[in-house]
Amino acid sequence: MKRRIVMSMLAGATLLAGTLLGATPAQPAEARSAQARPADVPAEFGSDWHDPVTAAPPVTRPPGASCRVTLAEAQFRDFTPYTGTYTPPEGCGDRWSKVVLRMDGKVKGRQFDRLGYLHLGGVEIFRTSTPQPSPDGIEWSVEKDVTRYSDTLRARHDVEMLIGNVVDDTYTGIIDVKVTLTFYEGRAAQAPDRVLTLHDNTLTTPRNSERIVAEVYATGSGGGCEEYWYLTVPSNAPYSCQADNGPYREVQIKVDGRLAGIAAPFPTVWTGGWSNPFLWYVVPGPRAFDIKPIEYDLTPFAGLLNDGRAHRVDVAVVGVPEGQAGWSTPVNVLVWQDAGRAHVTGRLTAHTAGELADSSTYTPGPEHRVDTEGDHRLTVVGYVDTSHGRVTTTVRRSLANTSTHRWADGENPDALKATWTDDESVTVDGRGPARTTRTHRTYTMDGTTTIGAGDRLRTRLTLGDRAEVTVTRSGRPTGWYRLDDTYAGDATYTINVPRDQRHAVGTTSERYRIRGSAGCYDRSVGTAQGVLVREREGC
Repeated sequence: MKRRIVMSMLAGATLLAGTLLGATPAQPAEARSAQARPADVPAEFGSDWHDPVTAAPPVTRPPGASCRVTLAEAQFRDFTPYTGTYTPPEGCGDRWSKVVLRMDGKVKGRQFDRLGYLHLGGVEIFRTSTPQPSPDGIEWSVEKDVTRYSDTLRARHDVEMLIGNVVDDTYTGIIDVKVTLTFYEGRAAQAPDRVLTLHDNTLTTPRNSERIVAEVYATGSGGGCEEYWYLTVPSNAPYSCQADNGPYREVQIKVDGRLAGIAAPFPTVWTGGWSNPFLWYVVPGPRAFDIKPIEYDLTPFAGLLNDGRAHRVDVAVVGVPEGQAGWSTPVNVLVWQDAGRAHVTGRLTAHTAGELADSSTYTPGPEHRVDTEGDHRLTVVGYVDTSHGRVTTTVRRSLANTSTHRWADGENPDALKATWTDDESVTVDGRGPARTTRTHRTYTMDGTTTIGAGDRLRTRLTLGDRAEVTVTRSGRPTGWYRLDDTYAGDATYTINVPRDQRHAVGTTSERYRIRGSAGCYDRSVGTAQGVLVREREGC
């Protein structure tokens, strides 16, 4: 086995929020000066390649004593979940400065990419997908900061984990994983007081809730067209994946039937995506192993939710053809309580939902073309009367998507250029100067697949995951950061032949950059024919 690389699950907003507050990613001396050792690059992919590697930063770990618990250990051959029981660690108390989840995996042979989840007491604390193995086998590791689930981790719970898999004469890869939790003593981190799940799509919050955030692990997957939702076209266009109105997707959450939050789903490309697994054998696309939840600030609805009754909470994906499966949208609800009051009252004072604009125009010709434009806006305002005074929360969110999809007869070539933006502003006014957090998210995809002479399939693809965040108090900046995670790949192989006759070649790269008021992180990796040829780190 080649040396293993830890995949950080903190590649997005959670890490960056920590960075903004001064928790910059650790950069050991050997990592800051690391360069890939010279390696012989073969003329084409062989029967083995480097274990999966990412440019994302590792999870930082605080100093001091720690305790470790094994959460799950299983071999996945089919769709039978692993079940077990979690018991909190002994000797580390019940208030932790950080809790880190780590999954170590290995697989060999032949296997598709698979999607997996880990539930603790019904709470989804981890969602991931898997790399595709070499015949000789690969190993990989993923880490995630799960401190926000401390409320769940303080009690004994059932554990359920599943990475659905198929093993037969063709697909031989058995996915072998071990998941541990490491608890770090020290000053307790600021984590939600409660972590709740829905029961038959209903939610009952504590009556003294003063902040409520829903998180939705939304993934389009399952092998059907919704796995490639960004490539779907209107039903009047001659393409293999059709949807009623085209590729616009939006993840909505509703409270008692009223729209409470909107978000753009991240266009994840799994490790078999774009018809070319050689793009992903070593460097996965952004978030492929880091399936971060969409967050919705539901605090404006706290006055309504705090009445002690069960309220209906629904999540829907706009644009999915009626009756068509393919999306998973599990929900956790994080709650912060007012220790000084048994019942926090309040009300929703403003709710403005703009009209959803979603149009996909098909233009026929020797080059078929679909142009898509979509946008949506939502503003909600509400207050809660807490033991420390009235606090008003204003949430504004606006989404936009533009894409151009071009293809010829036979879907050769097949090209997409798309951009998604998700802008959010949350203002909390009360108990001191008003604080506003503005987040501008941009996701990009630019790729082309062609099949040339000799059945040589080539895919060129660039993916971008970017975010800009600023925090102000009374209009004065107090912190900022920018994230830019960019992947680029170019791979070619022969289709319609046995695996050992594909004669595949390919180069891939990823650069992950964070810059902000608290510091910076900059790392890049590059591969050729499955060999790691470049590792650079340093701001």
